[in-house]
Amino acid sequence: MSDYKTVQEIKEIDVNIAAPFRCILILRRKTTKTAKNGNPFLSIELGDGGGSFNANCFGDSDVFKALEPVAEGSIIRLSGKTEYYQERFSPRLQAAEVIDAEEAEAEGMMANLIETPPESEAELWAHILEGVEAIEHPQLKETVQRVLDELGERFRKCPAAVSMHHAYYNGLLEHTTHMLRACRALLPLYPEVDADLSIAGIILHDMGKLEEYEGEFAAKVSRIGILQGHVVIGFRIARKAAIQSKLNADLTERLEHIILSHQGEKEWGAAAMAATPEAVFVSMVDNLDAKMGMVQRVLRNTPKGEEFSDRLMGLQTRVLVTPPDKS
Repeated sequence: MSDYKTVQEIKEIDVNIAAPFRCILILRRKTTKTAKNGNPFLSIELGDGGGSFNANCFGDSDVFKALEPVAEGSIIRLSGKTEYYQERFSPRLQAAEVIDAEEAEAEGMMANLIETPPESEAELWAHILEGVEAIEHPQLKETVQRVLDELGERFRKCPAAVSMHHAYYNGLLEHTTHMLRACRALLPLYPEVDADLSIAGIILHDMGKLEEYEGEFAAKVSRIGILQGHVVIGFRIARKAAIQSKLNADLTERLEHIILSHQGEKEWGAAAMAATPEAVFVSMVDNLDAKMGMVQRVLRNTPKGEEFSDRLMGLQTRVLVTPPDKS
């Protein structure tokens, strides 16, 4: 039996014990910072399929020397001791080395490294295809189908974010599917909202992320992602498909507007404020699922016995993870 521990197993160790551990994890984030004394240190995030943690590696340590030249997304074997600072898990890392996927597989840990949604890719994809079939307008349906025919394979694998929500393998597929389910459940309450445009807009709203992100084991923003962003990239993808499908000018403009405004606020990345019934609807559904996706993830990943999750930047708070007492 392997003596390597998962993130959840490490966090379940008694907080009063400085316990040694070994693990194999993905280096998800790495930032070089400067301490008050002027010395450099690394702020890193390490994780596997069941969670992650942050740690600091100071410039005079062996771990700093080992990880300073290493790219995000690398597989790391490391050892350390459990420690907590202000009730937050903050382990002391003692040794680290890069290994390849074959070695992680040989150690029996590769299957634990990749986080995926609870539902299978096939189940989620089936709901997307149902959504396409629900679009009644022929050219609008063709527009969406063209995009999926060209990009569907990448769409099924892509994360929905670098860190905020659905930031894992198949995450964009899960996020879009959940939005689609919410959309179809809510549409009867809002007859002013056109169902075809809303469904099409939801399926296409984040397609720009296929070019915005890159990386096999940890998503990072690509060159075009930095220079243009997924909203603009997605606008171009939708426009091209709409022209090829001979979608009329009004529906094309309205579909493009959903994509340009779905971020909700300009400070969040929207190119325009939502100004049609469908754009307002889609931006609200997007925000709902982004927030609830964060909640669902911490409910899955917070170690047993904990009452609250770690602080979530997207919610600006910790989440109570224990179920309601309905006795």
